[in-house]
Amino acid sequence: MQRDIMALPAFSRMFARRPAIAAGAVVCSALACAYVAPVPFLGGVGLATAGAAMLLALAFPIAATACWLLAAGTMPDMWLDSLLGVDAQTIIAVTKVSGLGLAGCCALRWCLRADPFSPILAYLAMFALGLVHGLPSYLPLSESVRSLLGSAAPFAFSCAYLPRRWSRCVARVTQLVPLFALLLGMVLGAMGVRPLFTGESGIRLAGPGHPAFLAGFALAGIWASLLALFIGGRRRDMAFLGLNFAILVLTGARAPLAIACAVTLLALVLAPSAALPPRARVPIALIGAVGAVGLIVLSEVTGAIRILGILRGEEAGLSGRDLMWPYFRAAWDASPWVGWGVGAGKELIPVDAPVAQMLGTTAAHNEYLRIGVDGGWVGLVALITSFVLWTWWHTRRLPRTEQVILRLIMAGFAVHAYTDNVLIATTASVLFTWMSAAFAGGAGSLARGETT
Repeated sequence: MQRDIMALPAFSRMFARRPAIAAGAVVCSALACAYVAPVPFLGGVGLATAGAAMLLALAFPIAATACWLLAAGTMPDMWLDSLLGVDAQTIIAVTKVSGLGLAGCCALRWCLRADPFSPILAYLAMFALGLVHGLPSYLPLSESVRSLLGSAAPFAFSCAYLPRRWSRCVARVTQLVPLFALLLGMVLGAMGVRPLFTGESGIRLAGPGHPAFLAGFALAGIWASLLALFIGGRRRDMAFLGLNFAILVLTGARAPLAIACAVTLLALVLAPSAALPPRARVPIALIGAVGAVGLIVLSEVTGAIRILGILRGEEAGLSGRDLMWPYFRAAWDASPWVGWGVGAGKELIPVDAPVAQMLGTTAAHNEYLRIGVDGGWVGLVALITSFVLWTWWHTRRLPRTEQVILRLIMAGFAVHAYTDNVLIATTASVLFTWMSAAFAGGAGSLARGETT
């Protein structure tokens, strides 16, 4: 070792013998660069960080995907905004681009896979039609490209060959995402960063973000638990199913809860399962019925919790969503066949518009109307067709149990799209990452006891 050091030039020998001096020189050089040229320096740091993250994701794609799912499920755009003042849209963009990068790492690690009916193709077609038609004045090309990337990101994992160990990990983490978000919400609530509960229209569980988003993640957790339960019949998966249902109930989200109950009930009736025979399904149905009766009885006493107020009939209608819809219908009518380009619906309502100020949102909460603005009838039909064929293509060779449950889930998703932002919200990233795992045929392999 001494000979190796002596072979170095005198200047380098000093740093080799005294690593503290070397570290100090590096730090001083970095500080000097940051002072002289801060913007290029920060850009270089960002590129170096992104490169290091990509190398780690390539080396450990399963662990990286698990960490990304947990991070996305905590709604970082909301709590980081409250904690550090980081722009929410920037965090959303980073989350979705990170998902795209992870999908690319999976494809590099395990090879690309043909996905002929991917919804990504429908979005690309809408983007091209928008360019041919001409984007509206309020939608810059950069925003349209950003919306295209954000829309395509949730479906990118299906373009890679995914091993069963990746699918097993994603399935388990999806079950845990709502609980992890709830625990983080408790910590942030104790710190006074964000309230764990909101009380706009009855008490609602918000976790670290917003009740509607937590409900979306809980819904994904329910789907993951439901599929695992039917494949393996394990009590652990039944416990996760009950836990995620409890979180969903406390969020007070009406449409997701109704869809979760309907799909679960239909699965209990229609889905075949050797691991969950009819006699084992009766207790599940009874527990659900007792829970529903308990909520109805409790609603006669109080309506403080939102779901109880809904059961009392104190909140009806669409919570103001329908006030937004005439603006989207008018924009769609102005270009009915090809729309205005990807992202036009998202940017249609200005933030300072009276209706946006009143409702606290600029989103349509109706994906059919938003896609109608983006791609017109051509884009909407293309996207719906792609979803149908995409689901059929990936489930056609799966066992009958997975076929029935996954198709029921996608039917529930189609209904949910009428009243929520199920495609543009970050909840779609978690949901369709799990869906890619289920399509790959490995989401239930842990329950089957497979090891490969």
